[in-house]
Amino acid sequence: MSDCLIVIPARLKASRLPDKPLADIGGVPMIVHVVRRAVEADCGPVLVATEAESVRDAVLLAGGKAIITRPDHPSGTDRIFEAVDKFDPNRAFDVVVNLQGDLPTLDPGLVRACLAALKEGGADIGTIATAITREEERTDPNVVKVIGSSLPGGSTLRALYFTRATAPYGDGPLYHHIGLYAFRRAALERFVSLPPSPLEIMERLEQLRALEAGMRIHVGLVDTAPLGVDTPADLARARELFKSR
Repeated sequence: MSDCLIVIPARLKASRLPDKPLADIGGVPMIVHVVRRAVEADCGPVLVATEAESVRDAVLLAGGKAIITRPDHPSGTDRIFEAVDKFDPNRAFDVVVNLQGDLPTLDPGLVRACLAALKEGGADIGTIATAITREEERTDPNVVKVIGSSLPGGSTLRALYFTRATAPYGDGPLYHHIGLYAFRRAALERFVSLPPSPLEIMERLEQLRALEAGMRIHVGLVDTAPLGVDTPADLARARELFKSR
């Protein structure tokens, strides 16, 4: 998708894992691993948006692209909007992928699945989810669930709600939302112009702002969730995964 720009927001001061983007995994900073996975997706240029010169320098040293943004952004989405505005003032890119900077073992195919969900049926935002198979994830508030209605073909949902609760009620499948987003450029601009919404504040889920504003989110169903590195234990697991490769 040649009109797509992949942007990776990377904030140095994470509360649970300080200096997370620079964490060493097999001799390579984590942010560089994420850049490499994004490049392997082969969907368009890859740009890191960060407030930290050390993160920018690590990316540039590895041959990637990076841009410095303001340090006071309330979310990664706001950070990528500033970066896109600076990097592409002539609006060459119609689609922007927001790829988290803590997914060093990401399957590049998940980026393509996110873009495919965006293109299905005129969505404003595309994202992905996978079926929950472990019982402990059903009740874990850190596992965000998406509730949606199936679109024709059955491999994509139209999102109706996102929640940290165990939902929907009943014996059907529950879906674990994976925080990759493909925005149409106009949708990204609208999203960052909106104030935080009531449900967003209650659930602490930014995507609810879009739903409350009437924006359409499509969710591609995939087979696996990537390992997100949020804690020292996650980092140790990521290091073991790279050792086994």
